[in-house]
Amino acid sequence: MVACVWGASLAVGPQAQAADAPASTAAPQPGTVAADGRHLILAPHYGDVVFHHLQGLHFDAISSLMVSQHFQRLSPHDDEAELLRGGLLLSYGLHRDAGDIFARLIDRTGTAPGVRDRAWFYLARARYQRGLFTQAETALGRVQQALPPDLEDDRHLLLAQVLMAQGRYPEAVEALRATADPLTAGARYARFNLGVAQIKSGDHIQGTGTLDALGLAPAQDDEQRALRDRTNVALGFAALRAKQPGAARRYLERVSMDGPESNKALLAYGWAALDLRAPQFALVPWLKLAERKANDAAGLEARIAVPYAYAQLGARGRALQHYASAIRSFTQTQQDIDAATAEIQAGKLVQALLAGNARGGLGEGWHMDQWPDVPHAALLTPLLARNDFQEAFKNLRDLRQLGELLQAWRQKIDAFQDMLATRRVAFAQREPLVDAPAQAERVKALRAKLDGLNAEVAAAQAQDDGQALANARERDLLGRLARAQAIAATLDDAPESQAAKDRVRLLSGLLNWQLAQALPDRLWAAQKSLQGSGAGVQEAELRQASLVQAMADEPRRLAGFEGRIQGLASRIDQALPVVTALAAEQQAAVQALAVAALAQQKDVLGAYLVQARFAVAQLFDHATVDDGPWAKPVLPRTGALEDSVPPSAESKEAADAR
Repeated sequence: MVACVWGASLAVGPQAQAADAPASTAAPQPGTVAADGRHLILAPHYGDVVFHHLQGLHFDAISSLMVSQHFQRLSPHDDEAELLRGGLLLSYGLHRDAGDIFARLIDRTGTAPGVRDRAWFYLARARYQRGLFTQAETALGRVQQALPPDLEDDRHLLLAQVLMAQGRYPEAVEALRATADPLTAGARYARFNLGVAQIKSGDHIQGTGTLDALGLAPAQDDEQRALRDRTNVALGFAALRAKQPGAARRYLERVSMDGPESNKALLAYGWAALDLRAPQFALVPWLKLAERKANDAAGLEARIAVPYAYAQLGARGRALQHYASAIRSFTQTQQDIDAATAEIQAGKLVQALLAGNARGGLGEGWHMDQWPDVPHAALLTPLLARNDFQEAFKNLRDLRQLGELLQAWRQKIDAFQDMLATRRVAFAQREPLVDAPAQAERVKALRAKLDGLNAEVAAAQAQDDGQALANARERDLLGRLARAQAIAATLDDAPESQAAKDRVRLLSGLLNWQLAQALPDRLWAAQKSLQGSGAGVQEAELRQASLVQAMADEPRRLAGFEGRIQGLASRIDQALPVVTALAAEQQAAVQALAVAALAQQKDVLGAYLVQARFAVAQLFDHATVDDGPWAKPVLPRTGALEDSVPPSAESKEAADAR
């Protein structure tokens, strides 16, 4: 058996490593981990599945896996393969099917303990994603041994998320305390959740300290920097709500100016300065944010926060200018939203996003290196960052690609039908040329001749008859001696005749003695030759039988292929309209999400327009009163702050989705 060595860790869904527990001192078994960390794969077809999976070609992996399972060629990796299939289905969002697979693995007799523990873990994840929190907690409690390192961290984090989803924050705190090295990526998310759980459980001091330590931790990559910024923004907003503007500024100063949380940080930093009665310092971050012309909640609020700050400083002229600019900007943005909505409803957004993500594999995430080619694409920034929109678009792209695969397979079915027709024509042309009865008679004659020779050799051996194996020269001599003996028998008893008879008798005895001496060697040579001839005749008989069987089976085999081809064609023809309809429904859902997001953004703009116009009216009213008291514009702090206070539970999967 050929053994392949698999050096990388096998992942099943995000962050899931499908590897057994560390190997014992004995020789590593298939699917276990050797002392040097390598995984042994003894089934080439399973190695092919793993190769496609590690390349990110999940659809190819699951297709190859299911075909190999059908033909039962994955042994001894059957349990590992089934676990991998469940994980792949889980990554596609097929929670019910994945849960059924994990449940079968758990109930199957003979399942390895390491595989069973991982099955419990994946079943818990499937239940959690379906909102079955109690059942997910039960499944996690059935894990008996420590999982591989990556999965062990995920197990604690998943347990904490399950507990937090049930409002059991003190228990979640205890679960998160068991996380490993705080510098690992998974443990950072666990630390974030630990701080959230501590705050939610009432331990604000300890929770703030946990988040503060995470907000100061060094970051090695963009992912860790984004989490650190999110932590510091959450701390800043929490401090603002606790009436601690000084602490809020200290937290917000840690946020990078080019990160995804920078807009919220700039807005909150301005509010902190305003709470410290320093509106002049609030203008600096708000002007910076207004220059970005961002269309998220923070960017929109900054456009009316700037004139609000000027009004607080008494610079009413500047305030009027910026309010007027904000009103024009909001009005134009509302018109842009209407235009963008029309483009979205016409399907242009979906087409642009599909064009920019055409090479992704089924089940993979998507990316955007540049704005989609639609009018006012910048308005879609908040929408494109939303997890629900990303998931909806990923499902749409998967359905589109599945439809393309079905179309390609349908064309292959047509090619298979052409190939089958060609095979039938070739068979019909060759069938008359194959004279099976005549060939059978020839083979039968060869068998009869061989049997006769075997009988002669056997008789010669039984009778020690050297003459039976005489060569041509010896047979000629035997014939001449027979004639001489016949002549000698007619001679009289004269001395000359007697001498002739003695010579004939002497030559006959000499020749028979020579034949007797040569008999053993000749018997061995003859038997060896007959054995070879027998093998040849047997092969001829087998080929003749195969030919006869093939002539009888070929029509049935071709009919079987035709049935399979027609069956597959029928299944594809049935699936294509369903996939097409689902893709149309999903596109409508994606467009509805986009339209709803723009409508919500337009409503926010409408509220800001009302606030701005009311502030302008206040300023104009005061301009008619000389040096009298006036009511300064009031600007309530809107959704930008409410989005992140208090902080919510975070997982690496959710961050990756964002």
